[in-house]
Order: sequence, then C-alpha cells, then structure tokens
Amino acid sequence: MKAMRAVALAADHAGFMQKARLIEHIRQQGLFEVVDFGTDTEDSTDYPDFAKKLAVWVVQEPERQGILICGTGNGMAMVANKHRGIRAAVCRSEYEARLARQHNDANVLCLGQRLTGDGLAVAIVDVFLHNVFEGGRHRLRLSKIRNMEDCP
Repeated sequence: MKAMRAVALAADHAGFMQKARLIEHIRQQGLFEVVDFGTDTEDSTDYPDFAKKLAVWVVQEPERQGILICGTGNGMAMVANKHRGIRAAVCRSEYEARLARQHNDANVLCLGQRLTGDGLAVAIVDVFLHNVFEGGRHRLRLSKIRNMEDCP
C-alpha cells in the first residue's frame, strides 16, 4: 500500500484560526498525513520562525507540500522562498492555485487570513493539493529558477 502524502501547515498569530480550520478539513479527507508546525495561539508571533520550520521540512522530501498562513500570505512567501528548493506561491483564487501547481510546481501555498475567507481558503487548498505539475515546457523554466538559487 502506498504511503499517504504529507502536508504541513504553519501560521503566525494572524493565520492561526484559519490554519486550525484547514487542518481539520484536510484530516477529514483522510488522504494526507498532516503535520502542524504551529503557532498554537493568537498571541503575537514572528512569521519568519514558522515559515522557516515548514520550508526546511518540505525540502527534505520531494513529495512534501506545505501551507503557510499569515495576515496576507506575503511575509510567509518571502521567507519560504529564501530556502533552496521552495517554490512558494501566494494564491487568492482557485485558478492561481491550479496554475501554481500545474505550471510552477509550487510546493508551498501561502494564504492570507485577513484577505481570504475560510470557504475560499478551503477551495484553494483543495485545488492546490489535488493538482500536479504538468512538466513539458514548464520544466525548462523551473530549471532556470533552480539555477538562480545560487545567485548572490
């Protein structure tokens, strides 16, 4: 039997509530092993700490995916994309999530709890987790991105 794919979630205080709801939704599907990197309260925290933990975990295995949530998603994406092998995308629509997976092979989804309601967040997560990279012409572009990871 094939092992379940793993997905990790992490949030700062501004994304804590949405993270909790998304974890519950993903676990109910029974298709993914879910890892929670915190935070566990709405007390003020620093988003770089949580984004780093998740990014380091994601790059350890090629099949892993992550979801980061803060107020806008931008701070989390900036931190995650500092890590070699991470392709984090801020998505505010199902269409963006689909193309982030199919064309960019994004392995981290970033959401903004202050900008994206829970219903839409669930739909975006489902699209992100259930789409795959198309390959083809997009492989060359990803190769160019990988080559930039060593730029000063």
